[in-house]
Amino acid sequence: MAVNRQYKSSVFTLLFSDPDRLRELYNALASKRGTLYDESAKITINTLSDVMFMERINDVSFTIDDKLVVLLEHQSTINPNMAVRLLLYIGRIYEKLIDNKRLYSSKQLSIPRPEFIVLYNGPGECPASSVVKLSDHFEKAENHDSIDLELVVTVYNINHGRNPDLEKQSRTLADYALLIAKIREYETAGLGLENALKKAINWCIKQDTLRVFLETNASEVQNMLLTEWNMDDALAVRYEEGVEDGLSQGLSQGLSQGLSQGLSQVIQKQLEIARNMKSGGVPENQIAGYTGLPVGEIAKL
Repeated sequence: MAVNRQYKSSVFTLLFSDPDRLRELYNALASKRGTLYDESAKITINTLSDVMFMERINDVSFTIDDKLVVLLEHQSTINPNMAVRLLLYIGRIYEKLIDNKRLYSSKQLSIPRPEFIVLYNGPGECPASSVVKLSDHFEKAENHDSIDLELVVTVYNINHGRNPDLEKQSRTLADYALLIAKIREYETAGLGLENALKKAINWCIKQDTLRVFLETNASEVQNMLLTEWNMDDALAVRYEEGVEDGLSQGLSQGLSQGLSQGLSQVIQKQLEIARNMKSGGVPENQIAGYTGLPVGEIAKL
């Protein structure tokens, strides 16, 4: 899989870029439809390094049989605009896959049919499974008999214990969910994030949970998770109602000019997150995008 090193891959992407693990996971997701693929079903991973979701490579795009599947891990807060994001996303993927010259051919193009799956792994409440539709976003859609454009996203909550049937059918998914659960457990217990990550990884290795994967990629996994956690924290703080505008206005005036205590705490939290992201090698312009902090403030850290 080609990776643009300007961006940070996720542990999810690294783990499921293996065709055998990916087939296992997709079979678990497709089992309710009675669709199972054995090793003879070729999987071609075509994740594109310049097609990002929230400026981070946390998707696995692949073809299997006659389908183009976009499998996306979504952490942080629950996002109601997933269908709109994926509409823009799939357009760019098809743009990369199709030779523009063929669009003007006298022969009809044949393209793989899309399937959209989101695996939610954030801390907020979310149903075990749900469906999100693009048509829900159309203005005054209820006044029309038909919708000429639709996109359907199936969302699964993959937090540990929330989808036991999926976990039974995909050991890799179950182990991944357990790793994330242990990190949250240790962080809630008062360990700092970095220590929580180390302890969770060591616990998983001892319990034979993703053992080979973690032993092979331990330091890379820890750095990836540290970056992911900080990005998710930054987004969760930034998109609290009114915070984004408040950050910009507050920083322009200066913290010493009577900012409210609440806003001051928000800014301090974002500065702390920005420090962690910067130490993890995330470019300053991307940190600014996640935290809402000016690049100049980030450069001073």
